[in-house]
Amino acid sequence: MVQRFVRTLDMEGVDQALMEKILATYLVLHMDHGGGNLSTFTGKAIASGHATVYSSIAGAMNALSGPLHGRANQSCLEFVLRIGTSDPDEVEAFVRGELAAKRPVFGFGHAVLRAEDPRATVQFDLGEKLCPDDENFKIIRTLREVAPRVLSENKKISNPNANVDIASGALLHHVGFEDPTYYTTFFGWARVAGIGAQIIDERTVMRDGKGTPIYRPKYIAEEQALRHVD
Repeated sequence: MVQRFVRTLDMEGVDQALMEKILATYLVLHMDHGGGNLSTFTGKAIASGHATVYSSIAGAMNALSGPLHGRANQSCLEFVLRIGTSDPDEVEAFVRGELAAKRPVFGFGHAVLRAEDPRATVQFDLGEKLCPDDENFKIIRTLREVAPRVLSENKKISNPNANVDIASGALLHHVGFEDPTYYTTFFGWARVAGIGAQIIDERTVMRDGKGTPIYRPKYIAEEQALRHVD
């Protein structure tokens, strides 16, 4: 599938084998998610009402379209391009400047993980093998060392480490995908396979083939809700 897509693009001056390797890795790493992710949860919730798989995936992709979810690696690449240097002192000054201006440091932290995202580790290893001298890759290599140290100074940050999005944009850019607005399309492409597989499993395998019951939200009692607001 990836080979067919790359050959269809027929981009000039591009190493097709390298593009296939990086894109295939990206798709595999983004394919599945346990369910806490917005697009995955949305797709599975819709499917739990026995909507068609098409309708369920359409809902998942609509969830992915919002900038707080599907735009992550696009924002990371734009962040890296703004830095423009791999000098450790300048990168640290940039990171501290962003924090001082109360702007996000993209590509670091995770809602669940408390160590470097293993998907980031895989992509860093891939970059060291395939494009160690790429300027953007050198920047993220420096960020990987600098940003966690700076972010860990804030005791409220539970995980200052690299997440999956910090490296993917730089790698995609290296092989010719220089328009980051296209990256969410790849994210969706991968998720279609992963979410679709979970829907089929939940509908035909779970509970000895009876399938999962319809998803329902849990309600917070009024007293608990008031305490939460306070």
